[in-house]
Amino acid sequence: MILFWIIVGILITGAVLAVSLVTTSKAYDYKHEVDPLPSREEEQPHQ
Repeated sequence: MILFWIIVGILITGAVLAVSLVTTSKAYDYKHEVDPLPSREEEQPHQ
């Protein structure tokens, strides 16, 4: 009976590891975009 629980634990651990690797891989593949810097005219307030 203890062997059953050891196998269940190994399967759960393997599933969690697989899901975390897939999630991390997708996160590294995501292309982050940054807003462009404002031009000089936009930086200074109009007077």
